[in-house]
Amino acid sequence: MKKIFKVDIPKEVLEDIYLKVKNYQWHEMPDDGGWNYGTNLDYMKDFSKHWVEKFDWRKTEEKINKFKNFKSNIDGIDIHFIHEKGSGSNPKPLLLSHGWPGSIVEFLHIIDQLAHPEKFGGKEEDGFDVVVPSLPGFGFSGRSSRPIGPRKMAKIFNSLMTSVLGYKSYIAQGGDFGGTICTWLAYDFAKNLLGIHINILITRHPDGPQTDEEKEWQERFKKEQRIEDGYRTQQATKPQTLSYAMMDSPVGVAAWIIEKMRGWSDIKDGEIESVYSKDILLSNIMVYLVTKTFNTASWIYYGRREEGGRSLPKEDLPLKVPTAVALFPKEYLEWAPRSYVERIYNIKQWTKMPKGGHFAALEQPELLVNDIRKFSKNLK
Repeated sequence: MKKIFKVDIPKEVLEDIYLKVKNYQWHEMPDDGGWNYGTNLDYMKDFSKHWVEKFDWRKTEEKINKFKNFKSNIDGIDIHFIHEKGSGSNPKPLLLSHGWPGSIVEFLHIIDQLAHPEKFGGKEEDGFDVVVPSLPGFGFSGRSSRPIGPRKMAKIFNSLMTSVLGYKSYIAQGGDFGGTICTWLAYDFAKNLLGIHINILITRHPDGPQTDEEKEWQERFKKEQRIEDGYRTQQATKPQTLSYAMMDSPVGVAAWIIEKMRGWSDIKDGEIESVYSKDILLSNIMVYLVTKTFNTASWIYYGRREEGGRSLPKEDLPLKVPTAVALFPKEYLEWAPRSYVERIYNIKQWTKMPKGGHFAALEQPELLVNDIRKFSKNLK
């Protein structure tokens, strides 16, 4: 059963956020700072000024409410999702899953392109039924009683697609934790999946690397990720401690997320706004703030650790579900050699993108949409 939902954040909630931003007590950073020590102080001051003086959350609400929004209780959690039925006589169902620190905002500008390609110079018969849920604990979805990881979320999303929406089979796409959710969907619910399209490699083969090239990749990956491990370890072990500061500080949440958006994206000359406008950044950040979900969203890291971390079970690999891989060159989690990936996935499409990074739907929407559509045409 699903209920119609509309985003309508009370004025008092917005006023409280804006007041905290306006009254934020600025501190200091090293004189040679830049972005070397984390989110740049001068940038955050400029960003917060724009936030208070120019950003209008109601415009984001309008973009979300333009689509049909619903909630459905699955396994005791109220799951929010957008459901945009596609053009044509038989559109394929397409599930789009975001990750952390993302939200449904990542997909708002591509839903129409996917559902109604004829409005963008494409063919009506290429349209999808597009389903975009907020992950449990994120945004407009409810939370679990304790942390859950991407495998449990995959079970919830399969129930959404099959039991709630009645689809017998569907395509799943995702980056970040959305890519992990797609992987678990293919592992646990293969009979329901037409295919998966992923733009990240988070999961690992239990046997580890085999060739010299694969072993070199693993060592390089470990070395490169050391500088990123701080946030990941904190959220996977003691998320509650972090929450007391973050839940009281909109500027703190913004700085935490902006650091990732800048560091994981294909930007020019170190400028985050060469890819994202302040308003796009704020729309995503505000989803966490207006729903008070920074804390519960971080639980996914704890949940993944309890589920066993990155490694898949050894049985039933490689996965049987047809898989498309989109490799964006500035993805901060370096892709393994194809030989390694093929021991996990049933690869039917392998696309090396000319540009783009971790947040593919926001950074290079046309490349992503075209790749999804190309993959879909070869699925039965």
